[in-house]
Amino acid sequence: MIQRIQSLFLLGIAVCLAMILFFPIWSEVNQDNTQQIVFTAFKMDTVALPYDESVPPLSSQSTIYIGILAIVGVLIALYSVFQFKNRLTQMKLGALNSLVMAATLGLSYYNIYQFETVISPQTQGAFLIGFFMPVGAMILNMASNRFIRKDEKLVKSVDRIR
Repeated sequence: MIQRIQSLFLLGIAVCLAMILFFPIWSEVNQDNTQQIVFTAFKMDTVALPYDESVPPLSSQSTIYIGILAIVGVLIALYSVFQFKNRLTQMKLGALNSLVMAATLGLSYYNIYQFETVISPQTQGAFLIGFFMPVGAMILNMASNRFIRKDEKLVKSVDRIR
């Protein structure tokens, strides 16, 4: 199970998608350096600078749906690891996980587009590590699907020889 390369790729997908939950996706500071937007998988906060944890954010908006999609992607990847005896199911789960990751990335980008004009339309925000994690997970998903397909072809060719 774990000794197969596609299982390692599937575990990598779960790790990448779990990292979205803990790292910020995007951040922008206005031109005056008085406000900052921090966008995570669960919320978008506008905070006053210098940042102080005791001061509540100026505004906050829930983006919990991105976090939920990331959690669903983690669960699909982990479930797929344990479906090693049924490669066709693994391929279907990989396709479903691709859709979930694309939705996560698309919604993240859409929200960034919406949040960009909140404090300063002239300045550009910075994509942070949380934005690139779904991309890494999608690459790992493509690799795992390739190796799952390769295993399926090998099993079918051996069955044909018998």
